[in-house]
Amino acid sequence: MNEAAKIADFKYLTPEVLLDLVEEASGIPMTGLTIPLPSYINRVYELQARRGERIIAKFYRPGRWSRTALEDEHRFLADCAAAEIPVVCPLVLPGGGTLAGTDGGFFALFPKKSGREFEINTGDDLRRVGSLIARIHLAGQERVPNDRVVLSPETATSSDLDFLIHGGFITPEHRAAFADLTSRIVENISGLFHEKEFIRIHGDCHRGNLLDRPGEGLMAIDFDDMMLGPPVQDLWMLLPDHAGRSRREIELLMDGYEQFREFDFPSLTLIEPLRFMRIIYYLTWCARQLDDYDFRANHPDWGGETFWQREISDISHQFQVIMEHKVAWEEGRFFGE
Repeated sequence: MNEAAKIADFKYLTPEVLLDLVEEASGIPMTGLTIPLPSYINRVYELQARRGERIIAKFYRPGRWSRTALEDEHRFLADCAAAEIPVVCPLVLPGGGTLAGTDGGFFALFPKKSGREFEINTGDDLRRVGSLIARIHLAGQERVPNDRVVLSPETATSSDLDFLIHGGFITPEHRAAFADLTSRIVENISGLFHEKEFIRIHGDCHRGNLLDRPGEGLMAIDFDDMMLGPPVQDLWMLLPDHAGRSRREIELLMDGYEQFREFDFPSLTLIEPLRFMRIIYYLTWCARQLDDYDFRANHPDWGGETFWQREISDISHQFQVIMEHKVAWEEGRFFGE
């Protein structure tokens, strides 16, 4: 079996196979250590070189990203590192690039960086993370990716909805209601994104992707979902509740953010629409994993009638929140509730 076939189907990615692939691509002799690490989409392993250092091998899910899209991710990391922003860049391979494999499947190698998940307990914690995100956005605004998701309702979300509605994932009893509800939401929120700033952003900036390294500070990890989108996307997932009940946290994040970069405050109106878009994104991600045995074993009720009834109810509530916050902003109440 050739290299492309070994990477193109994860079921063939045994410890022996992945070690051979890594050694061939890197020229680094490895020990037999292969520790699988948690990853929702990719396959990630901790390895050990014979000379001692630990290396993280990240095998990207076949068919998810093009070579150009993955090079966009690595270029963004390099731009952040050049600006002295703490990120983990992929190792440069003997051929000069950072990506190994073929169009059937790709992988990259990263140095292992330890740290604990960042806990947000104080106002200073929020200011710290706001400052880090602002610095990432300063690097992000310097260039445009070539092949990455554009985070707008009319592109990313509409594409996800087409996949869900026409892919046979929604039960017939609920398909029309789901399609009608989500169509109305997209129609209502699309105008909010017009004329907003779109730059390279992390895209999945929750606490799990922030490491606190004693003596070094905060580090952002896992740029796998980097995209072209509004900067507020990298802030709202850090809030403890809906925007209207997180005003203090928003102010503290902005205090830190504006130490390095000006923030467009009207873009706060995108928080609840982005929450809806995240719901649709996650549903689509789940639908794409249905053939994965582990997913089915861990989510046996996904896609049934009760599941879709609950999802429609949750999305309907989110639509109500979106409209309430939209009116509150227009009336000058800053998402007040």
